[in-house]
Amino acid sequence: MATEREKMSAGQPYDQFDKALIDRRVAVRKQLRAVNQLDDNAQRNGGYRELITDTGDDFFVEAGFKFDYGWNIHIGDHFYGNYDMTFLDTCPITIGAHCYFGPNIGLYTPVHPLNALARVADVEMGAPITIGDNAWLGGRVTILPGVTLGNNVVVGAGSVVTKSFGDNVVIAGNPARVIKTIDNGPDGDAQARQQWPQIPQK
Repeated sequence: MATEREKMSAGQPYDQFDKALIDRRVAVRKQLRAVNQLDDNAQRNGGYRELITDTGDDFFVEAGFKFDYGWNIHIGDHFYGNYDMTFLDTCPITIGAHCYFGPNIGLYTPVHPLNALARVADVEMGAPITIGDNAWLGGRVTILPGVTLGNNVVVGAGSVVTKSFGDNVVIAGNPARVIKTIDNGPDGDAQARQQWPQIPQK
């Protein structure tokens, strides 16, 4: 029979008051409280990495990082996160390589029923969030359960992302919508190198 952790991570209804889940939340909260006070960047980020399942090379987060479990957080290489990010990782949060997150980012995987009777009964479940490579999220972006963003996506500051989007788009608003497409092909790369000569040649 599946454990409550396994049901939670799979997006199935689970018992949030399961002792193993409570113990993990309490332990993570206690450790994060200490880690977030560390001024030394290497020590602080080492503390985060001890709690997170997967972090790639060149992982750096400013102070104020909060999450529930760490079990369901998977982050690729070359990640930068600014101050006061909140990842509610009831279900998997998967972030690709070369992603840049502004301050006060919220990634929320928990889902509560719309039916009031079910909410009162503490039915809880979740849906995963997946973000592709090379994403840039502006400050105060909120991403809701079940959202997938493709590669090279830019999300404007203050946006609330309620549905999934593909590659090479700028999205913004509440709810977020596509406001621009991005040329990440050869022509776009050539224009970028002309504007920023310091970009290395492939």
